Amino acid sequence: MAEFLFEILSEEIPARMQVRAGADLSKALTAGLTKAGLTVENARILTGPRRLTFVADLPLRSPDVSEERKGPRVGSPERALEGFLKAAGLSDISEAEIRTDPKKGEFYVAVMESAGRDTDGIIQDVIPEVMSNFPWPKSMKSGGSSFRWVRPLRGLLVLFGGAIVDVEVGGIKSSNTTIGHRRHGAGPFVISSFKDYEDTLEGKGHVRLSHEDRKAEIKSKAMALCADKGLELVEDEGLLNEVAGLTEWPVVLLGDMDAGFLELPDEVIRLTLKSHQKTFTVRDPKSGELAAHFIIVANQFAPDGGDTIKAGNGKVISARLSDAVFFQTEDAKLKLEDYYEKLDTVVFHKKLGTIRDKAERVAVLAAELAPKVGADPDLAEQAAKLAKCDLVTQTVIEATSLQGQIGRLMFEREGGNASVATAIEDHYKPQGPSDAVPTDPVAIAVALADKLDTLVGFWAIDEKPTGSKDPFALRRAALGVVRIILENDVRLSLNETVYKQWFSIEDFIVTKDVSLPENINSSEVAELKAELSLFQKREKVDRGLRAWASLLRVVGQQNSPLIAFILDRLKVYLRDQGVRHDIIDAALTDGQDDLVAIVNRVKALQAFITTPEGENLLAGYKRAANILKSEAKKGELPTGDANLPSDEHGAALFKALEIAKSEISVSVGQEDYSKALTSLAGLRIPIDAFFTNSQIIADDTAVKNNNLRLLGMISDTSRQIADFEAIQG
Repeated sequence: MAEFLFEILSEEIPARMQVRAGADLSKALTAGLTKAGLTVENARILTGPRRLTFVADLPLRSPDVSEERKGPRVGSPERALEGFLKAAGLSDISEAEIRTDPKKGEFYVAVMESAGRDTDGIIQDVIPEVMSNFPWPKSMKSGGSSFRWVRPLRGLLVLFGGAIVDVEVGGIKSSNTTIGHRRHGAGPFVISSFKDYEDTLEGKGHVRLSHEDRKAEIKSKAMALCADKGLELVEDEGLLNEVAGLTEWPVVLLGDMDAGFLELPDEVIRLTLKSHQKTFTVRDPKSGELAAHFIIVANQFAPDGGDTIKAGNGKVISARLSDAVFFQTEDAKLKLEDYYEKLDTVVFHKKLGTIRDKAERVAVLAAELAPKVGADPDLAEQAAKLAKCDLVTQTVIEATSLQGQIGRLMFEREGGNASVATAIEDHYKPQGPSDAVPTDPVAIAVALADKLDTLVGFWAIDEKPTGSKDPFALRRAALGVVRIILENDVRLSLNETVYKQWFSIEDFIVTKDVSLPENINSSEVAELKAELSLFQKREKVDRGLRAWASLLRVVGQQNSPLIAFILDRLKVYLRDQGVRHDIIDAALTDGQDDLVAIVNRVKALQAFITTPEGENLLAGYKRAANILKSEAKKGELPTGDANLPSDEHGAALFKALEIAKSEISVSVGQEDYSKALTSLAGLRIPIDAFFTNSQIIADDTAVKNNNLRLLGMISDTSRQIADFEAIQG
């Protein structure tokens, strides 16, 4: 084995891309080298603002490979021999060996020997391929080259066993040199090995190579500086990752700011420092209040100890916080609810109306959902109407990431209801897979209503996600619905919510002559018209709210595309929790839309199928299903119900199925899936006995047909719980 060292040097790589790029580079290089027959050992990846570095141990050469290709029998037609020779790369049949098989006789075998390759030659092929197909989120061309990289390339260090491997990518030729920190150790430096590379750069080069090492150093020094002043660092993992990606040689400093700014809400101060100067806030550990200091991470050490850097950052922070004070003062001139009318000035979507249109739809739906989640309908409606109001405040217009937080703070200062205040902030949650879900009942109602309204609205205007494109974050909204429901144990029929409780916007106003879907029966029409009449009495027709009818045409009833989309997010959620995909598919039978019930069924099924009873029952079920499939190919299967068979074992199975079917129906209705599966497991013995002792495909047509109906009973009984056909194994 010999050491392979590869460094890609470029202009500054965006901090958010570095760690992912390192993982992608390691994965692609390892895959390419492995495919070429090399064993990759001790692989390590290092990422920084200007470089991606990969180091691993590789053999000097890929192994020789011997492959055998079986050909036609001796004496086969000329055409068969020609095809074999071409596929095996032989020029004459005499180059093939003749083997003998006791059953098949003599046949040809081509033995193809493939010599190994020197590793440096493999590296020369792999690097350009990996770099030319690198999955940067955004890339650019530079100079006259057609090659694309995240930023202009500046160098390629490629060593194998200490020797330069000749590679050229994007007009840049490989070498054994690198450079260090722009100000404190530019170099260039001649490198002979990874140890030399690491010692040089982390020494006179002033480059801390590891992203994790830079993070640990920044955090440790920041906490120590705070502790010296009796302060405490306000930790922020996202900001820590960012500054570790912005600095090659992090220098941590404690700066000061005007204590008068501490009158601002903590959220405003933290966001201002983070977004504008990439600085951390600090607090007094005794009171928990923010302190008039900040932590800044510089990318250089200064002769004056960093005083100029601290003063410069303090000046910018003061200016930004002064703006925040002005915005807060202006916003406070009105109550939060006074901003409601201004929501009409902001378009949510040209086909779905303004933010106020959305707020009104969400308010109606939140009030409808409130009893299902244990919330007060009036509070849910109030929270939904206020939830978007801070979007038109000057503070949020300046700092959009404070949406919800500013609204909560304003409402709290006005002495508003605590649950409503919580809902104003939390209704946006969860905004990602690691974000917490709302737990207050009012917040749950508003968050669900907001996300469901978004999903239905974009489905109604045919703006669904396609492939990897999801510009309106509808997958995130659907996953949010799934998480809110499951993590709060909300019992909710999605179809009923969509079908019965949802108003949507289209291009026309509600009228008495609104068109209705053909599949709506008369009682549903009467109910719909009553709801429309109620809406008209609330004088919301002039607000542009549209009839359910338009929505029903798009969303439909059972198994609508939208419900299927949400269930797909449920599958992703469950797979991330270690549930087998085939178990999920088996448990998701037609018409199910209560996510809590679905998950309970999935968990019970996964636990059952791993037991001996479950494995044996599955084998019996699949045997029955295979026989039915085989007979279906010969002609139509017999219809109707099975009769009590005359033979002992068939009769025992028939009676057991009748009892189990009834028990399972009751248990499933009570959502006691474990009990239902126990009843199903009781069929294993009579099923095994039937297959062992009875002639299923009997000579007597009437007996055979009844046996096939009996096998159908096995399938029908099992399908009350799950589609066992979908389970692998």
